[in-house]
Amino acid sequence: MRAVHGALAIAALAVTAAFCRPAAAQAYADRDEVRDFVAEMVKRHGFRSQYLERLFGQARYDPTVVDLMTPPPPEAKSWQNYRATFVSQRRIDGGVDFWRRHSNALKRAASVYGVPPEIVVAIIGVETFYGRNTGDFRVIDSLATLAFDYPRRADFFRAELEQFLLYTRESRLDATSVRGSYAGAIGLPQFMPGSIRRYGVDFDRDGRRDLAGSADDAIGSVANYLKRHGWIAKAPIAVPAAVQGERYRLAADDFEPVYRAGELRNLDVEFDSTIHDDTPAGLVELVSPDVPAEYRVGLENFYVLTRYNRSSFYATAVLELAEAVKAAYQASIHTKATK
Repeated sequence: MRAVHGALAIAALAVTAAFCRPAAAQAYADRDEVRDFVAEMVKRHGFRSQYLERLFGQARYDPTVVDLMTPPPPEAKSWQNYRATFVSQRRIDGGVDFWRRHSNALKRAASVYGVPPEIVVAIIGVETFYGRNTGDFRVIDSLATLAFDYPRRADFFRAELEQFLLYTRESRLDATSVRGSYAGAIGLPQFMPGSIRRYGVDFDRDGRRDLAGSADDAIGSVANYLKRHGWIAKAPIAVPAAVQGERYRLAADDFEPVYRAGELRNLDVEFDSTIHDDTPAGLVELVSPDVPAEYRVGLENFYVLTRYNRSSFYATAVLELAEAVKAAYQASIHTKATK
């Protein structure tokens, strides 16, 4: 009986989803809410209404975008599985190669923004495997779908659609040709359009911000993003930790640095004694099924990494990949020098 009820439920959800999807025959340009959006873009930013009407006439609803945005059923979190995906030998080797090919830009970004090369390399490695996986969705389709047919976050994506139209106009790009992720993120570092306009930099000095085609622009933009979100040059990021008893649970996985290091020590968290008691810190708990959790004490730069992606798994994977790439890169230089 349970299987029958499950099948009926799935069928009911499919029928409901079919009715919720927009009619295929109705182009975005013909919808009232899109007409209102177009009128606002004309009023606020001086767009030509004919251009936007033509553009939205070419935009298409993409059901795959909505499916990918819909959270999967809750499952046990696994730091070990997450780490295995992003801190792999292939990504380490790819990071060394990327560093070699773009060493001058990475060195300059470190000088200008104070962000170490390995951190920039690791973020690009986690986000797109150094540009191999930047996404093949038409951004205009993704953002139109999410702005007008994904009510849960429609306000956010309408704002990003506005930023996308401004960005493509400023950059003299054909808005129908720009491709990215299902959520509308663009280029090697997967910046949303608003982040491109706020934090993107023309690091190769060719007169435009091109995060898809210019590794130099991507490198400078990642470093600028971290700097603008509070990156502290030459400061530590996180340190390994161990816990005793149960008192640590008062701070478990509150990775924002809302505690002082001394407060965490008073909660029976053990970590590097050279971290001063007054240092802002948070306790990072990395859980996996059927194995003991791992712990880190995250400092202010760790929190900055979570501003890129609000996940302690993400920030820790970036940090561990960065450390592995740096070690491999330095070893390759030493090997080359001794030959």
